[in-house]
Amino acid sequence: MFNILLTCEHGGNDVPEEYQHLFEDAHHVLETHRGWDIGILPFAEEMARRLQAPLISSTVSRLLVELNRSLGHPQLFSEFSERLPKGTRQELLERYYFPHREMVAQAVERSLEYGRVFHITVHSFTPELNGHVRNADITFLYDYRYKSERRLSELWQAQLEGSLPVRVRRNYPYRGHTDGLTSTLRKHWPESEYVGICIEVNQKHLIEKHPDGWPAAVSDGLLRALERFHQENL
Repeated sequence: MFNILLTCEHGGNDVPEEYQHLFEDAHHVLETHRGWDIGILPFAEEMARRLQAPLISSTVSRLLVELNRSLGHPQLFSEFSERLPKGTRQELLERYYFPHREMVAQAVERSLEYGRVFHITVHSFTPELNGHVRNADITFLYDYRYKSERRLSELWQAQLEGSLPVRVRRNYPYRGHTDGLTSTLRKHWPESEYVGICIEVNQKHLIEKHPDGWPAAVSDGLLRALERFHQENL
């Protein structure tokens, strides 16, 4: 078995009762892509079962605190939570942000006992943003400067395009080397120990329920890509 770790940072749009007043006039925003990665947690859970891999997930809305942004990043808090007093914002970090990141880092550290860790973060993206239609079904985000991440993404893309009627793109609609959980973790371990790739699924396929067979095809494609990856001694 390959040493795979799955995480899902935006699995829900939960807002604890003590913070619900922040959204009194904006409950509808929580239901949009701004509040969470629509439909992605069941997808990630099925991947975890298929891969027999651990999954670390969060269901707290990204509009409270953005788990996929570094401390000090302007998007760490949304326009709803940034108006909270500094002490209350620190509480959000202590309750949700630090525990998630520490759990992931500890899971990587434990997994390193068995060799290189392949960390896959599972996300979804809105089909349209600011009038621009996203022309992809599934995408991979990675740091192009890391040969291992680039090659594994290429191999994974080839597997998916051969098994699903989908358009797969890489480093689209975002860039994988920009601020995020994987970019933080890359600073702690060398490429020989840690490989971090984000898979993004277009939410147009997830609004009702993910298409039958997609999580299995994505998971099986990853395993076949990893087999080829190891054959190439990367």
